[in-house]
Amino acid sequence: MPASDIARAKRAAREKVWTILERENAAPLGVHGHIPAFEGAEQTSARLGELDVWRHARVVKANPDRAQFPVRLRALRDGKLLYMAVPRLASLKPFFMVDPTVSNLSFDDAATSDGAATDSPKVGPDEMRPVDLVVCGSVAVNRRGVRVGKGAGYSDIEVALLTEAGLVGPQTTIVTTVHQLQVVDAELPEAEHDFSVDVIVTPTETITCGPPRRPRGILSEALGAAMIREIPVLRNR
Repeated sequence: MPASDIARAKRAAREKVWTILERENAAPLGVHGHIPAFEGAEQTSARLGELDVWRHARVVKANPDRAQFPVRLRALRDGKLLYMAVPRLASLKPFFMVDPTVSNLSFDDAATSDGAATDSPKVGPDEMRPVDLVVCGSVAVNRRGVRVGKGAGYSDIEVALLTEAGLVGPQTTIVTTVHQLQVVDAELPEAEHDFSVDVIVTPTETITCGPPRRPRGILSEALGAAMIREIPVLRNR
């Protein structure tokens, strides 16, 4: 499928799910243009916390969106090392390293983007430990694990950077936490640089997906020159 058709299909999938969430009052804040902060996020985090992949993980990378705040908070409370992306990857060291053993903030504060920015060091892939579990946000996801984000592309870049560095690989489980209404039965479009998820967790269901799809690393031709210029870690590769 041509890239323009993939982009168009992704936009349609996002708009459909955002509209459903809004209609059903399933997200308390504005949803359009965002990874939705959905009702039941805390129950979803609790369900994730019961899984073996969570209990066995020592290093977790999670996106900084509000929807995944309960997951980040649980990671710190459970003593896991947490990596969180710097907003828009706007640093040569594009991840915050939130270590619950040394944080000067309450876990409730340290698990936020603002808290991480004031208290946690920025690190690059060469300073990071291998990641056991990636938790990403999604706008829509199907039961095969194909996901659609909000359209900015940062989650794909983060996973690709860590894959290229050998920090995300076959040993890493990728999970998305979403509202049940975000799980769609339809086929979703995939581009070459997209990753799939291994597990979907909702407030009421845990879905095992597969087989996994992983990018081989950063695909510069898929990003375009403008995005590469905007992201320091890509500009200086």
